[in-house]
Amino acid sequence: MKNATTPTSIERPPVVVVMGHIDHGKSTLLDFIRKSNSTAGEAGGITQHLSAYEVIQKHEGKDKKITFLDTPGHEAFTKMRERGAIAADIAILVVSAEDSVKAQTVEAWQTISESKLSLIVAINKIDKPGANIEKVKIDLAEKGIYLEGYGGDVPVVPISAKTGDGIPELLDTILLVAEVKELRADPTLPGVGVIIESHLDRKRGISSTLIIKNGTVTRGSFIVADKASAPVRIFEDYTGKSIDSATVSSPIAIAGFSELPPAGSVFATFATKKEADACVQNFCANNQKIVPDAYSVPVGTVTIPIIIKTDVQGASEAVVKELKKLELEEVKFKILDSTVGSIGENDIRLAGSDPTTIILGFNTKLDPRARDLNEKTGVTIKLFDVIYHMNDFLKEEAEKRKPRKEVLSVTGRLKIIKCFSKTKEKQVVGGKVTEGKIVDGGTVRILRRDFEIGKGNIVGIEQGRAKVKEVIEGVECGILIESKVEISAGDILETFVTIYE
Repeated sequence: MKNATTPTSIERPPVVVVMGHIDHGKSTLLDFIRKSNSTAGEAGGITQHLSAYEVIQKHEGKDKKITFLDTPGHEAFTKMRERGAIAADIAILVVSAEDSVKAQTVEAWQTISESKLSLIVAINKIDKPGANIEKVKIDLAEKGIYLEGYGGDVPVVPISAKTGDGIPELLDTILLVAEVKELRADPTLPGVGVIIESHLDRKRGISSTLIIKNGTVTRGSFIVADKASAPVRIFEDYTGKSIDSATVSSPIAIAGFSELPPAGSVFATFATKKEADACVQNFCANNQKIVPDAYSVPVGTVTIPIIIKTDVQGASEAVVKELKKLELEEVKFKILDSTVGSIGENDIRLAGSDPTTIILGFNTKLDPRARDLNEKTGVTIKLFDVIYHMNDFLKEEAEKRKPRKEVLSVTGRLKIIKCFSKTKEKQVVGGKVTEGKIVDGGTVRILRRDFEIGKGNIVGIEQGRAKVKEVIEGVECGILIESKVEISAGDILETFVTIYE
């Protein structure tokens, strides 16, 4: 059934999300397509931001536009991939011809399936000596992804993102799939779409990347996403060029939001500020959040207070997700704050109220004033630009702070045979060592019929009227013991040491 059209309905360019396992070549593919290099600027060689790009492909004699979304492959960035899927029409699942199907390949496929996106499989790295295209197709079928020629209808294109082989065919396949989907939009309507990413720009304030799904956004209008709003004044295309309008499927950047728009939220545009404010007020009235009065954890559990600072909102979500995965039964992370931007003086002051607090900075930096303030407060600040480096630190910290259990290790037992004089809290007793050894100065538990009735300290030992430092198993001796408990014949004195596990 064809999509309904209107007199102003036009063909809408497809929005394509590129997904797959880490190191399978997603960013290299996009680099080749847009003839630029983004991978070199990513820490650790992995993409850790979601970005949007436009390309033009000649198709059936006409120039056709395609919008691409690049999503991170590391498992920590699941939410960012899900947002890419929400904004997209078509998904390219990149699979290495060398490594075949991996964990994030399956996870990406699940996200694509749940989002009901049209799927194209790109088998990358066909130029590698170990490439095995047939094995990849079989492995995909085993995971329930049935390609054309292998019992299904999912288009598959072998490519090399390094040499460019197969990429023109991939772009043509995208446009063919888009034609079948009959993507339409009405550019005369006010622009609506999806917030892809948000971050704090120190010069321009809160900025967001948006994808327009219908209508047109024009300079002078107002944008609302949840309870965040912005005048469309600082308005740029994906290259950073200032523009006056943008229409369907275009990635755009807007700066000047009143607060951080939630990534993945739907935005709408309004002609006047009054209309935009009314929309924000209506959202706030209908979306009051109930915040717990206290953060409670089980007794005996250690909490590590954490302040998270990241460059973009999606990275903050990824860090929070990792914290949850790294918690131990006895160690929980308590997130005091999670915001976008550099680490500032307010973060230091917030952390300074509890010396156990850690400030985690991901792809961000420490302000000079905050650094000066921290020389006085000594707050623990850790900066990372690769997610698994942060994980390693947090694992070590959780293990280090895990509460240690006190365990009493018995070193000797003496059975009381006879009791002699007693003055105040000191008492002379005689007995025989039945296990281990008894040492002068040791601490003892006093047991009566296997129940502890008190504790005491050995302050002197005699053996054959001679003072000794210790007595071993099988030997009788006299002991001067200091205790509030009156000892009786038949009681057991048990010496011990406390160890921590």
